[in-house]
Amino acid sequence: MDALHSFEGQTLRAIRRDLHRHAEAGWKEFRTSALLAAELDGLGYDVLVGEDTVAPDERMGVPPADEVAAAKERAREAGAPAEYLDAMGDVTGVIATREFGDGPTIGLRTDIDALERQEAMDDDHRPAAEGFASVHPGEMHACGHDAHAAIGVGVARAFAESGFDGTLKFFFQSAEEGGRGGKPMAESGHLDDVDHLLAVHVGLDEPTGTVVSSYDAPLSNAKVDVTFSGEPAHAGGEPHAGRNALQAATAAIGNLYGIARHGDGATRVNVGRVSADNAQNVVCEEATMRVEVRGETHDLNEYMLGRAREVVDGAATMHDVDVETRLYGKTTTFRNDDAVVDVVEAAAEATPSVDRIIEKEFGGSEDASYLIRRVQDQGGTATYLGVGASNPSGHHTAYFDVDEDAIDVGVDVIVDAIGRLA
Repeated sequence: MDALHSFEGQTLRAIRRDLHRHAEAGWKEFRTSALLAAELDGLGYDVLVGEDTVAPDERMGVPPADEVAAAKERAREAGAPAEYLDAMGDVTGVIATREFGDGPTIGLRTDIDALERQEAMDDDHRPAAEGFASVHPGEMHACGHDAHAAIGVGVARAFAESGFDGTLKFFFQSAEEGGRGGKPMAESGHLDDVDHLLAVHVGLDEPTGTVVSSYDAPLSNAKVDVTFSGEPAHAGGEPHAGRNALQAATAAIGNLYGIARHGDGATRVNVGRVSADNAQNVVCEEATMRVEVRGETHDLNEYMLGRAREVVDGAATMHDVDVETRLYGKTTTFRNDDAVVDVVEAAAEATPSVDRIIEKEFGGSEDASYLIRRVQDQGGTATYLGVGASNPSGHHTAYFDVDEDAIDVGVDVIVDAIGRLA
């Protein structure tokens, strides 16, 4: 399967498969962004890329500069349109706007990043069997963001042909995984004139034909990178001369799980990654880990984050090592607006391919939360909606794939909803 150098004339399924094959993890979505920008520009939308789409200093979890440069060069070699690739500098993401009439401004947020994980490559996995598995080792669309991007293109195409009485804004957001890209896009100022915002996700354990008009009240979340720095020494000859960073890390892990849960609501903690590249006969001089906390509310999340920082500081003091913490990603929580939820339900009821409409609490975390809250803080309304997709394997697994019928369902429901909101 050859790579696309343009989306022009391509079906939404072909676009989704091309993006799946060229999966790009957070803040590395150069080819994805350039192709989306070219498509939206060609449809008559005013397109912004790169630093113009975010508050650059608010970005979190940005990969090292050499990785970003390599990802951009990889995109160039894969045929990313140079005009847009050059314009975005070192920052990915696209915002596209078109004024059709005097009505309200309606936004659609879709995320575009892949995960940092290896995709299954055996014939039991359809993308591998049919030739569109990721060509980038360790990067995979394992959460459906390739389908989200395709849905965004489909909605943009539908209105480019027919128009409506209002202004459309498309937010193709980078780095959702880890909660790294929503906050900087929300603080760019581009959400401030949006009257109604829709954010969308496919799958999430619902079958094709189901529409979730409201995924509500996700947990607020924060991820912190922790580095313990000690002093190396020979573990046999002079163990007393060392300061053991790994020992501090292991002490922190046990105590992190011992943080008292809060009586005001749900709280979570997890240590998802620990690393100490060290020889067995050397007192460890550096150990790193990534800690995640969650809370039912912003305040509960802040409680967990504060206690987690106290724990790692205490472990460092106990073992006489230095410690540095850095925020890797963060989300907040929200409540959807009933008026927009009702509109989505009406649009779903009018869509023949939809046979079930529900509302659900959101069990995880989602950085569309910052965009939704920004719109609501400015007096607008929003909902986070789901489009069922009968996925053969769970999200974030090596065998994840999207039932591509869900793409058309998503486009039809969102187009109808936007028309009703106008």
